[in-house]
Amino acid sequence: MKRLLAAGSGSIFQVGHAFREGEAGRLHHPEFSLLEWYRVGYDYQQLMDEIELLITSLSLRQCSFSRISYRDLFREKLELVVDEISVEELRGCCVHRIPDMNSSSLDYDQCLDLLLGMVIAPTMRGYQFVYDYPISQAALARIRKDDGSVAERFELFFDGIELANGFSELTDAAEQRSRFERDNALRLARGLPQPPIDERLLAALKSGMEDCAGVALGLDRLLMVLLELDSIDQVLTFTD
Repeated sequence: MKRLLAAGSGSIFQVGHAFREGEAGRLHHPEFSLLEWYRVGYDYQQLMDEIELLITSLSLRQCSFSRISYRDLFREKLELVVDEISVEELRGCCVHRIPDMNSSSLDYDQCLDLLLGMVIAPTMRGYQFVYDYPISQAALARIRKDDGSVAERFELFFDGIELANGFSELTDAAEQRSRFERDNALRLARGLPQPPIDERLLAALKSGMEDCAGVALGLDRLLMVLLELDSIDQVLTFTD
């Protein structure tokens, strides 16, 4: 879709299937549906506005939304300052907050992901956007011009269930290549496989892509929320 944007398609959307091997449960299925769209000329804040309008329209009633920055969320819920805490302190926080947790092999972002998913998310109520993620958690997002420590990325949750992930798109080909290479260097250091760098995407970015924002919204989960159901299997036609 980014190659289409670079070719001048303008704002676009698609509904497609996505796959995540090995995950199944109340909120997960190995095959699921995503609504993905890109808005030319939008930033991530404007895209959040549009998501609010979409969900309110689908709900057939007025919905309430809140927004909180990633930093403020951790400060409010766990009294952690994510910009200042060390990975050793984060590991200790994981052990303290999560029963029977062995955090010795976790890195900084893995600790934060674990705390968000297992400690913070269960306390969240209603529709809530979390925005301005650390740049280490936003490989494809634009860095905020007025704050170089965060990226223009957001996630939408409902009662702690993640529904959507979006951001102001990075359009700088050289910066994108540098991020891909840094990520592969980290994976090599951890003994993990290194995916090939997407040269077609980089070529598209180099040819020129307008400023835009994009988001992927989980349709199955959203339908589950709108119908007030307990399991994602209840909105799927086939589950095996």
